Amino acid sequence: MTIENSNPFKNEDVIKDEENIENNENFTEENVEQETQDTEKTSENNKLQEEYDKLNQQYIRLAADFDNYRKRQAQEKEGLIKYGTENALKQLLEVLDNFERGHKALENVEDCEKVKESFDLVHKQVCEVLTKMGLEEIKAIGEDFDPNFHEAVMQTPTSEHKEHTVIAELQKGYKMGDKVLRPTLVNVATAE
Repeated sequence: MTIENSNPFKNEDVIKDEENIENNENFTEENVEQETQDTEKTSENNKLQEEYDKLNQQYIRLAADFDNYRKRQAQEKEGLIKYGTENALKQLLEVLDNFERGHKALENVEDCEKVKESFDLVHKQVCEVLTKMGLEEIKAIGEDFDPNFHEAVMQTPTSEHKEHTVIAELQKGYKMGDKVLRPTLVNVATAE
């Protein structure tokens, strides 16, 4: 027999209460630990949610900025094409005016030299306007054949010229900066 049970002043209810208190203390400690863990998880979840919300807002702003950038670029491109063409046409209007003046002046002219002079003058003006706009003629005759700028449509065996040299230009080629608009059609020398 244990001493506790032999205590005459304690009744069974008191003993049960003491056991319940001990169990409650253990239960309370477990509850406190569980609540602490839950609080930590809630705090961590709140931090993660805040970070998610912040990143989501940044993403939304970035997507909107990119969409605005894309629209702005499309408008600028459209404007460049529209106004670039407009500028080119304005410069060519002067040439058109000279063609019309020349046509009127040549109605009663029978001298071929005057016609040739007028034609040469307008041709020179057209070339100058196109050069100002960035058009460049691709040099070919006497140059080494370059498939980036020349298109060989003929080959002639010859000993007068170095092999793979352009000996004749069949159609002029043009470029604008580094971009080839039309390659030069050429005749290339080959070994006999």
